Amino acid sequence: MSDVDEAGDDEVLVEAPSPVPGLLFIRVPEGKTVKNRVHVDWQPTERSRDDEVKRLMALGATLYEDHRTADGRGWVTLRDPEGNEFCVEQGKGQSTTQA
Repeated sequence: MSDVDEAGDDEVLVEAPSPVPGLLFIRVPEGKTVKNRVHVDWQPTERSRDDEVKRLMALGATLYEDHRTADGRGWVTLRDPEGNEFCVEQGKGQSTTQA
């Protein structure tokens, strides 16, 4: 668990040493109705979030939901060619533009 997570939290981040990505587990109110799935939230380290989204779309991902905001924050939800959703967030070192 990360330093800010506590037992019973609805969200828990499992951190890994760099450059391995962490895994975020989120409790949802809906019951299980289909196969188990893993949802990946990606924080690029070698390019900006927007450049990573462009790169992934060029590789076959499709835009599902765009949650970017005018101040540079937010994330983008994409789907892989099989329809599995994943998010691309800002990298840890990426700054935001304050409006």
